[in-house]
Amino acid sequence: MTDPTPAARPAVLVVEDDPTINDGLAQRLRAEGFDVVQAFDGPGAVTAFERERPDVVVLDVMLPGFDGVEVCRRIQALRAVPVLMLTARVEETDVLVGLAVGADDYVTKPFRVREVVARIRALLRRVERARELAAAAPARLELGSLALDRAARRVWVDGAEVHLAPLEFDLLMTLAAQPGTVRTREELMGEVWGWADARGTRTLDTHVRALRAKIGASRVRTVHGVGYAVEPA
Repeated sequence: MTDPTPAARPAVLVVEDDPTINDGLAQRLRAEGFDVVQAFDGPGAVTAFERERPDVVVLDVMLPGFDGVEVCRRIQALRAVPVLMLTARVEETDVLVGLAVGADDYVTKPFRVREVVARIRALLRRVERARELAAAAPARLELGSLALDRAARRVWVDGAEVHLAPLEFDLLMTLAAQPGTVRTREELMGEVWGWADARGTRTLDTHVRALRAKIGASRVRTVHGVGYAVEPA
């Protein structure tokens, strides 16, 4: 009897100009069962991405050559891929810029390596969850002047197409599937990000702010202390 083909190891591209941090992350990720490709500057990151086609990218914001925001913009134009950004910047505007060009999540320095590993696993679960939802959901959803096409991953507001980053689309689709229903932070973090709870992260709030800026603030209702709902408009 032939042995089954072993499952492919997920490939991670680590982009960090500090060799100590880069090598430390790479070593831990390999021990956790990932294949790892390393890059140390902006141009090298884009070249490695094109050559290796990783499943997920861990991307520092501050890089020589060009910064992580530009790296994210270029690689997302080539192929949609989950991106975890590493940043020493805690200002909300800096985080929103990264999310706007296609980053999915972020951690601030200094960070714990085990947290980065957990975030990577959550991003990979999210990708698989998005595939499952796409197969099960109706092809098109309309809520007043808001229209969503799940298969094509396209959104229109008042008839004009709006570009959403991959995670913004998943978040909107999850909320829009039950219009007017308040979804708790825990539910959203579990269904969209693959996290068991929402403690210790502002990622959800940051994505909601980015989503409101694109589809209109009135379409996403906040219930303080509970969660969020999408309202027909």
